[in-house]
Parts: sequence; structure tokens; C-alpha cells
Amino acid sequence: MIAQVIVDVAAKQTDRVFEYHVPKELGKVEIGSRVFVPFGPRKLQGFVVGLNTTSQYQGKLKDLLLVVDEMPPLTSELVKLSKDLADNIYSYRISILKTMLPRIMRANYRKILVPNSAKAQKMSLFQGDPLDLTKITDIKQIAAIRQLLRSNDAKVEYLVENKARVKTENEYYLCKTKKEYVSIYESLRANAVKQKQLIMYLIENFNHFPLMQSQIENNTHLNTVSLTNAVKKGWLNKKQIEKYRDPLSDYSRKKNLSKKIKLNKDQKEALNHIVPAIKVKKPRIFLLEGVTGSGKTEVYLNAISATLKEGRNALMMVPEISLTPQMVAQVKSRFGQQVAVLHSGLSEGEVYDEWRRIRRNEVRVVVGARSAVFAPLENIGLIVIDEEHESSYKQEDNPRYHARDVAIWRSKYHYCPLILGSATPSLGSRARAQKGVYQLLRLPHRANKQSLPQVDIVDLKKANYTAGQVDLSTEMVNAIKQRIAKNEQVILMLNRRGFANFMLCRECGYVMKCPNCDLSLTMHKDTNKMQCHYCGYATAIPEKCPNCQSKKIRFLGTGTQKVMTELNQLLPGTRVLRMDVDTTRRKGAFKKILDAFGNHEADILLGTQMIAKGLDFPNVTLVGVVNADTGLWLPDYNASERTFELLTQVAGRAGRAQKKGEVIIQTFNPGHDAVKLAKTQDYERFYQYEMRVRHAGNYPPYFYTVLVSVAAKKEQNAAREAFKIKKWLQPKLHQSTIVLGPTPSAISRLKNKYYYQILVKYKKEDNLNQLLHQIQDSAQKMKKYGLTVYIDNEPERIM
Repeated sequence: MIAQVIVDVAAKQTDRVFEYHVPKELGKVEIGSRVFVPFGPRKLQGFVVGLNTTSQYQGKLKDLLLVVDEMPPLTSELVKLSKDLADNIYSYRISILKTMLPRIMRANYRKILVPNSAKAQKMSLFQGDPLDLTKITDIKQIAAIRQLLRSNDAKVEYLVENKARVKTENEYYLCKTKKEYVSIYESLRANAVKQKQLIMYLIENFNHFPLMQSQIENNTHLNTVSLTNAVKKGWLNKKQIEKYRDPLSDYSRKKNLSKKIKLNKDQKEALNHIVPAIKVKKPRIFLLEGVTGSGKTEVYLNAISATLKEGRNALMMVPEISLTPQMVAQVKSRFGQQVAVLHSGLSEGEVYDEWRRIRRNEVRVVVGARSAVFAPLENIGLIVIDEEHESSYKQEDNPRYHARDVAIWRSKYHYCPLILGSATPSLGSRARAQKGVYQLLRLPHRANKQSLPQVDIVDLKKANYTAGQVDLSTEMVNAIKQRIAKNEQVILMLNRRGFANFMLCRECGYVMKCPNCDLSLTMHKDTNKMQCHYCGYATAIPEKCPNCQSKKIRFLGTGTQKVMTELNQLLPGTRVLRMDVDTTRRKGAFKKILDAFGNHEADILLGTQMIAKGLDFPNVTLVGVVNADTGLWLPDYNASERTFELLTQVAGRAGRAQKKGEVIIQTFNPGHDAVKLAKTQDYERFYQYEMRVRHAGNYPPYFYTVLVSVAAKKEQNAAREAFKIKKWLQPKLHQSTIVLGPTPSAISRLKNKYYYQILVKYKKEDNLNQLLHQIQDSAQKMKKYGLTVYIDNEPERIM
């Protein structure tokens, strides 16, 4: 048998299949298996993407060294998907295959020094653990190692380490009769208290064995030593049992969300289109457009139930980790242990165990964020993407895939319907529904027949403020006070974290910038740091200007930390929870904050855009947007769309139960169409308005786009290479194709690299894919000169 392997080297020269002979002693090798293979002087991890009985290679094939997993972690479907993706997103296939796996299953490589002669074996250098060359920093030791390599007394070997570990627990078995245990108990000395306690426990629970160690220890309060001694004495036998880590253990059954909800007319009509497509295995794409609170989730859950009844499985995706706790709670209460969850908020061990549960066909429903689109779920009968408009479904780093495109591919592969749900569908999806490519289903009313919340806009140019405050208008503060007085709750959104956006010296005009990026540093008062939100650079908050040493410095702008300080000053005694990247770094922080707010342990939930979507708290009657303009004037073609979506989504958090809701939006631009139409939540009018703007500017969805970025440590090198690419590319394209740039990116320097970009806008370019692959291949040579080229197909941001 010959295995066709993609090796773990992301380069043009290795982006192809390598063939290896499979020795008989390795047993069965399957497509999707992780394997270790010899590659030059190294051992590398690879993935089996094909099997054959013959080879065109004339020489002798090298032997496969090891099959890593008992069951291939990737299905043959995912292996096929990796090939199609590599053709369309300009990424090497190995990068895609590795992205499909949990981080913990990616290989860790170590370069070690081993003795190569009897003389070297006796040296102190080689006594103890293998010598890891990546950790040697002592100059004298480095010189000694070089000498050993030159004299051939030592050699370098490459170790491939598999970090994935199975969690196990001891299970104990009885090995004697009940009568024998009684005899042992009677023969024990009176002062052998712990032994007598254990034997009595074995007698009393004789019919309940085998039992896990944790059960025995919890019931007897004995420790591991007592059990180990019992095994040595021949009283018990033990074996290690694999135990899954359970990320859903915190989802209490007390909150029973599984009660049957009666569907309204609109929900039934939507399901009447979806369920037949599930039954006849039709890969139809449905765009479920429903106002906030219209009951889209209930449609999803009923569609999943119909899928399970057909004997098929379901994959459901949500955009933010913050949405996952509430969504998972609903799905788990409906479908119980059949549910697995995948998102980056889990520990590596939890992701590994959930992945294996899915791969072993032990679950029927998978819920997760973007990477869950690669879940190794088989026999898929339904895929759901909630909040389909969200930009977080697009991976910003290599490989730059869009989860929606992957879901469409898998929908066709499994002949199953795909539901794209949103209150504010992306313009691209809505345009496809208009053309009949997607089937549009509407939920125009709230499920509980409540009206949408009243929305008031506060013009910040004319607003009044309480003395000393600059972020919360008197209208906003008074509305908050009224709601809290009624024992109701408030959500406040400001899409900026930190305390102040930048430091300014009033003496010389100096603005404190990140040394690695072309950006000002943000003040974080709780950590006493000035931080860069792009590269992570941090330095202490200055007491005087670093440029002129003046003490006349000010911290301007605002963030969630500053607004929280203002709330504490204006409303003493009010309980405020803050939810942003800074407060949710720790595992489980999302769920902890949302549970606390749901239990009314706080009056106000203040946060960034992560609180704008999907959350459902019946007692929230007021939603406030502190500043609607944070994303409105970004130099991006879809800034208005993003602002409209965000305002509409956050407004939908108010008045979702019986109490009437109210929304207050503070803005310096009350006349902007995105703000005006968000007030009335009039998606149709916004869609018509924004489509006219896109048509006039030749932007998606009227044109396809590709962004080619060139990065280098020297600005002139990035610019020069970008102009070379354009000069080579443009003559090969149709005259109707628009090529913009090269221009510096809106943030021209990030992480000590300067960025220049070319934007290609086209309607039909048959040769473009091939041309971009040529650019990708030539980028490999440019890396020698410190140049990096990125190709982003259908970018979410052009900045």
C-alpha cells in the first residue's frame, strides 16, 4: 500500500503530494490519518490524503514511520474540502488541514542534539534529558556543540511531539467474594481504621462495583494512597478508563429551557419550507430574515429536531463566544447529551475531547463559533449559521476562509439545507435572495407579539451633561435612573475598550504612539498601562510628556472603563458589570458575567459589540448606545452597513418579554442614513439605500473583490514590490476590471511592518485565479528578502 501524504511544511516546493510505502506492521492506514514521515534529515507530521497500490516513482519509496491516531481525525470529506479551499483562498493545503484540527493536535517540533560516538556518550552534555538546541543560549556551550558537529561526534535529530493527551481516571474492580471481604475485615487490627473503613465500604457497595476512584474517594473521604495499598494487597483491581472533559457541566438543569413553545404563523411558514428540504435531502440555502426577537432560534431548534428524526445530524454556528453560553443552554436543554460544543473559550483539553466525541459519532448536534464549520461531523442533514452577517465568520489570518462559504460547500456535499439567519442580512446574501439564488423567508413580527422598542436619538452636539461628565447625556442618565428605580435592567454599549483612546501633550502636541504600529496607545486604568490593541505592546501610563517633559498631558477619548467610572460617580450603589476583551480573558468569564446579569446580580451590563447580539434577558427594558459613531467613519466601503447592523442588533436586546423596551442612541451624526434607519429598524429601506451607494462605487455585491497586500519592514520595499505586482497583473486582466492602488493601508504600519495594498474589483475574470496563484508562488521567493504577500479573496475589511 502507498500513502499519499501532505507534509507539514507550508511552502510552494512542498505544496504537493509525497508518496510513502506503508509497512505491513503499521496495520491499517486511512485517508485523513495523521502520520509521521521521514523528510530529508527530519521527521515531520503529515496527513494522508490518498491511498494507492502503485506509484509512478521509479526509485524506492521511504517507509511511513508512524500512524498517530487510532481513528483518523479528519474525514475523507474534510480532506477533499482542504483541496478545494486551497484552490480558492490562496493558502497552502497543509495550512488548511492544520486549521481543521484543534490546536492541541498540531505537531510540536523539537531540534535535539544526540551523541554520535562512544566518546560523546560519556560527556556530561549528554547525561539526562535530550539536549533541546532551541533552548541553548550560553555562548561557550554553543561553541562546544559546533565543534562536536564538525568532528561528527554528535548529530542533530528532529523530534515530533504529539501534545494531545487523553484524560483518564482509575476504575476499581472487586477481586474477591463478599464472604472473603468479611473475613479480611474481621482479621484487621482495631487500629487499622482506614483499612477497615475501606473494606466495610466494599462490603456495603458490593453490587455497585466497578466504581470510579472519584466516587470512592467522595463517599469514603479516603485518599489515593489507601486505594493503591488495597490494590497491592490484592483486595482490588484497577484499570485506567478514558474520561471526557465536559465543557457543558456548568449548564444547570434548573433552568429548564426545553419547554415546548407554540410557534406562531410566521415561524410555522418558515419551517414548512425548511423541513421538506431536510426530508428530500435538498441542498437549498434559506435566508431567514427576522426582526430582533422574532423567534429565529426556535425555528432553528425545530428544524434540528426534524433533522434528528430523519436520522441525520445538525451543525449550528454562532458568531461570538459570548453568544455561545445562552445558545448552548437552549440547545443542550432541548437535545441533552447529543450536543457537543466547539469554540475558542474552551480549554485545549475540552476542545480535544469534544472533537473526538464528534469524530466517534457519539453526538448528533454541534454548536460552535467559526472553526466549528470544520467539525468532523458525518451524515449532516442541516447546517445553521446564526447572525450570518457577522464579519467574525471570516478568518483574518491565513488561511483566510469564510465560514459561510465552507458551510455552502458542506451543504452541497451532504445534500442538506443551509439556514442563514439574521435580523440584518449581509447585503451580499440579501442580493442573492433577491435574485433567487437563496430562498428568502421572513419573520416580520416579534414572537411574543410585542412591538419593537421605541428608539430615541440624542444629538451629542446639542446634548446636556451632568457637571464633569462627557460621555453620558442627562437624557441617558435620567432614563437609566428610571429603569433602575423600577427594578429593571439596562444594557449599555460602547464599542471601545480601555479608559481613554490616546494621550495628548497640551504643550508640544505629542501623541503617545505604539513603537510597532502606526496607532496611538490606549489608556487602561485598571492595569495602569498604555496598550496597543493590535500588537499587544504595553508601557506604564506617563506622568509627564515623554517628548518635552511637560506635565500638561491629557487623556482624551473614551472607552468602557471610563464609562464605568462615570456610572459609579453618577449612580452610586448601582451594580455594574463590564464585558469586553479585558474582562473576559479567563476561561468561563463570558458565562459567569452573563449568568450574574441574568440572575439580576447587576443593574447595568456595559460592554463592547459582544453584548449586541443574541442575548435575551427578559428584564432588560433600556438599551443605551454611548457613541454610535465609533465605526461610522472608518475608511471602509461597508462602514455604514456595519454601523446599521450593530445599532439594530443592540436595539433588539430591549423589551424582549412583556415589559416595553426603550433604546437611546447617542451620536454626533443623527442625520446619517445608517443611524436614521436603525432608529426605525427599517432594513428594507437601508438595503435599497446602501445598494445604490455600492452600485455607484463599484463595490460588492455588484463586483467581486480581491485584496493583495505586501508587507515589509522598510516602507520603500513594500511599495516597490506592490507596484511590480500591479505592473505584472493589470495587462493580463479585462479592461472592465478595476485595479486600485497600490496605496498604503489605512493603518500603514502594524507589528513593525509597512503594508501596501492593491484592490482588484471585477465581474468576470476567468484567468484571475491562476494569476493569483502565480503571485502566491512567487511570494515564496520574496520571503528571502523580508517581503510577505497576502491574498484575501472577498475581504471583509479593505483597510
